[in-house]
Amino acid sequence: MPLIQPFAALRPAPGRAADVIAPPYDVVSTAEARALAAGRPWSFLHVSRPEIDLPPGTDPHSPEAYAKAAENLRRMVEAGVLVRDPAPRLYVYRLEAAGHAQTGLVAVASVDAYRAGRIRRHEHTRPDKEDDRVRQIEAVGAQTGPVLLAYRAREAMDRLIEAGAAGKPVADVTDGEGVRHRFWAPEDREWTAAVLREADRLEALYIADGHHRSAAAARVAERRRAAHGPGSWDWFLAVIFPHTQMRILDYNRVVRDLNGMGPEAFLEAVRARGFAVEAAAGPVRPAGRGEFGMYLAGRWHRLRLDPARIPDDPVGRLDVSLLHRELIEPVLGIADPRRDPRIDFVGGSRGLGALAARVDSGEMAVAFALHPTALEDLMAVADAGEVMPPKSTWFDPKLADGLASHVLD
Repeated sequence: MPLIQPFAALRPAPGRAADVIAPPYDVVSTAEARALAAGRPWSFLHVSRPEIDLPPGTDPHSPEAYAKAAENLRRMVEAGVLVRDPAPRLYVYRLEAAGHAQTGLVAVASVDAYRAGRIRRHEHTRPDKEDDRVRQIEAVGAQTGPVLLAYRAREAMDRLIEAGAAGKPVADVTDGEGVRHRFWAPEDREWTAAVLREADRLEALYIADGHHRSAAAARVAERRRAAHGPGSWDWFLAVIFPHTQMRILDYNRVVRDLNGMGPEAFLEAVRARGFAVEAAAGPVRPAGRGEFGMYLAGRWHRLRLDPARIPDDPVGRLDVSLLHRELIEPVLGIADPRRDPRIDFVGGSRGLGALAARVDSGEMAVAFALHPTALEDLMAVADAGEVMPPKSTWFDPKLADGLASHVLD
């Protein structure tokens, strides 16, 4: 069963990448997307967040929004802003940000391998979010947002991907966040064949980000295969990196109240759960497993959980699991962090100052800084067939939308 194969990407015409690229649809709100797309008629946000081109208050999940996405994509093709490669190929994509660089392969990945567990998951998906992606794929006739995949680094595969980044890229653009995106489209058939051979030697690929996109692609494939047989829908758009190059930032928590307690009573309750609590002179960035920063009543504290309370299983030992099981649920009374409005999540790219600011403003009562989840932990959870807690990983930098789309012929 092949894991990946080449495809004929729909991508920006020469010199148009800066006009097109956009942040992923799910990291910006409608208001943010509207502001980012202002004065940029070819921004891919007109496809990924088409409600920005409809009257204010339009439901992003309405038939009108999906129809507008299809109309906007057609307009970009007809204007020659996006062009389709004449033949399938593999591509190379490099991200560079603040001294960090990662180079990955752009391909389409097998829905059959996904269903068989060779492309492995670590999250539950929500039916409403799957439905949204299914409708978007069907409306525009393409997969326009790549799934972020990782593989256990292999020297031969790593070298081949780096070799594909030789020469001048077909796109080279720096986004508004200062992230440089470079994209190559090698035409060397021998290189392509070598990459495919090495890919087939990989034991598995791991979904890092894009569980709803991959699940939606599988649903579309099932429906179309039943109606039309095998086709391009049996593959989904992906960017694949060696795990050693990928960067996960902390994914922190803020909570609106102390569950009826004052700060001193709350601190005593935290100590009673097996945490050593030490006041700190400044922001606390946790150094390792079982250690947390906590901002409460204008002051930072360092929390260290009793090591005897840290289990060995892949999910239970995650810091997000430890904090929830030992503090957030029993002390703060939040059982379901997916749905409880008392808790919110802050990506590590915003810095520890953002946590303190939300508490100091009075919006939140307490904030927790976590140590980033390791890629090795994510893969261990996926290998065990388990599921990670919600909001466990914040991958950075983010892939751009618009550099390559997979058309379903």
